[in-house]
Amino acid sequence: MRSISRRGFSTYLPIPHRSIPEARGEELEFITAAHRHVIHSEWEKLEPLSLTLTPFRLSHLLLSLQNDHVSSLKLSNWVLQHNPSSHTLQSLSILLHTLAKHRQFKKAQTTLQKILSSHPPSALFDSLLHTYRLCRSSPLVFDSLFKTLAHANKLRHATNVYVLIKDHGFSPTIRSCNAFLSSLLSLRRPQLALSFYREIRRSLVSPNVYTLNMAIRAHCLLGDLNKALEIFHGITHVGFRPNVVSFNTLISGCCNKGLIALALKVKSLMREHGVHPNVVTFNALISGLCKEGKLHEANRVFSEMKVANVAPNVVTFNTLLNGYGQVGDSEMGGRVYEEMKRSGVKADILTYNALILGLCKEGKTKKAAALVRKFDQENLVPNASTFSALVTGQCVRNNSERAFLIYRSMVRTGCCPNEHTFRMLISAFCKNEDFDGAVQVLRDMLGRFISPDSSTLFELCDGLCRCGRNQLALQLCSEMEARRLLPEGFDKEKIVITFPENGTSN
Repeated sequence: MRSISRRGFSTYLPIPHRSIPEARGEELEFITAAHRHVIHSEWEKLEPLSLTLTPFRLSHLLLSLQNDHVSSLKLSNWVLQHNPSSHTLQSLSILLHTLAKHRQFKKAQTTLQKILSSHPPSALFDSLLHTYRLCRSSPLVFDSLFKTLAHANKLRHATNVYVLIKDHGFSPTIRSCNAFLSSLLSLRRPQLALSFYREIRRSLVSPNVYTLNMAIRAHCLLGDLNKALEIFHGITHVGFRPNVVSFNTLISGCCNKGLIALALKVKSLMREHGVHPNVVTFNALISGLCKEGKLHEANRVFSEMKVANVAPNVVTFNTLLNGYGQVGDSEMGGRVYEEMKRSGVKADILTYNALILGLCKEGKTKKAAALVRKFDQENLVPNASTFSALVTGQCVRNNSERAFLIYRSMVRTGCCPNEHTFRMLISAFCKNEDFDGAVQVLRDMLGRFISPDSSTLFELCDGLCRCGRNQLALQLCSEMEARRLLPEGFDKEKIVITFPENGTSN
């Protein structure tokens, strides 16, 4: 991201002035007649004039309509249908100035999006700058351009426009700055977001509570809860009150770090500030507790949520279901699912995957398969998580061949196995002493540039060496080393020392 410069008042770049030659004779007569037709919405009378509408005439026509933004926009749309070549960056800039002066920001943004699809932002900024004095415009026209680029996630162009706005002595609004911060965070660029936040604080732009919330979120994404708490506690010092987003952002940040006690403490502060927890608050806490395996506490928060008359949504139920699925508690998962149905919340693929995982971890593969057969009725398609859960179920039952068939079906459908799926398969084959199957899965794993962990690789090499296939174990390790996929700290030479050659090699 381009560094943001700041200039002193005396060193602002001058605003250029570009005038348009005065209309005379036939040009003036055309513009006068066309203006009359536009303000009276006589579009049928304007049609014969469309063939002789030039960029010069259109620019004058739009200048004459600056006090009527409705007619200006109607004319612009009419021109785009009947004679689009007469519209230039100059005439479009005049229209944007008119919309900005009348604070028609949504219409300006729509117009800007169309213009930016065919013109570079730098050229548009230059055109707006050169027509700024001509139109006696408002600085908000540049602000609209900056905000539109931010909403479109065009970070480099947005940064360049921001610098140009500041260099010419204008100041962007906090709304457009917030839009840029939001864009940076949505693209997971918290460092850049904090850099821009510091720029806002250095400038004359006053932040609001939304700005501060995004600064809190950026610090949370970086795992710096101390800084996040510092901004949170400073909200009241700058004349604002923390809102539900302030609390939710901080609670989520605490939960992501596993600091559940601190998250609950932050929640307890909500009442003091007159803020009521919402579904996002409870979902964050339930998710944090489930990740820590504290399902009893998660269920208690779920009960508190209902007492507070906050309706659980699909995220709430899926989070709980996944928590019970991860520990293989299909009975509790079933109870949550029944409550989900009673609440009228529609199940999705994540719901079914969580239920299937819970059943598979208990080895209840037939019940899991029955749930998969329901997918067609629900218009759902099995995904990678569905297959991974089914593989897990077969591995739990030590049925490595069946697990491998499901894995093959998974690959055929275009789903990508993850490290956990490969690890489960290799371990299942090793337990059944089917080392050829384990090696085949490992080679598939390496083909996807996924590295096994040390324990999985040791389990395979241990099995190969115990049946006298030291050379194959060493060969696999050498291949992984050559492709930089050998687990860090894994010493392949120890294989030979621990399992000396016994005369049976591959």
